[in-house]
Amino acid sequence: MDLQLIPADLRGHGLRLRTWRDDDVQTLLRAVTDPEYLRWNTHNHPVEDEAAVAELLRLRALGWARGEFATYCVTDEADGTVLGQVGLNSINWPMRCARVGYWTLPEARGRGVAGHALDLLTRWAFEQLGLHRIELGHAVGHAASCRVAERGGYAAEGTLRGAMFESQRRDAFRDLHLHARLATD
Repeated sequence: MDLQLIPADLRGHGLRLRTWRDDDVQTLLRAVTDPEYLRWNTHNHPVEDEAAVAELLRLRALGWARGEFATYCVTDEADGTVLGQVGLNSINWPMRCARVGYWTLPEARGRGVAGHALDLLTRWAFEQLGLHRIELGHAVGHAASCRVAERGGYAAEGTLRGAMFESQRRDAFRDLHLHARLATD
């Protein structure tokens, strides 16, 4: 049974997590076309212009309403500057589990933003949504993402072979390093 998610701002560590807005299109386009982002992430459909980003934002709002995922824009709490994204996806309400993902803009990398955003979202998911398990997957070799996962209490569980697209390809696959955290951890 799906549950409707009510977006709520999350705050802490000097961050504010809020829903994405229509006026974030340019920032989100800059993020999803950044070479380092593209090195590790491949969308199911190309996201290369404002129209594609607007569609992505529309689908995120729909996902919130359907209870399928909860995607947050990570901002600086003091001045509202967009720093990145963190979100739950593939929410499975009967099993009380979901997957989490995150990224940061180039100017926010190396400042602990991803880890702090992950902490806020994880606590919210366990305490407010009642999830039991959250999985986190990243491309094998993505050392920075692995450090964020481990520091966030996401235990390494293994490698899933051929579980994600190769960088910017939809016809080839690469291995994924799986981490997970339980509400009881």
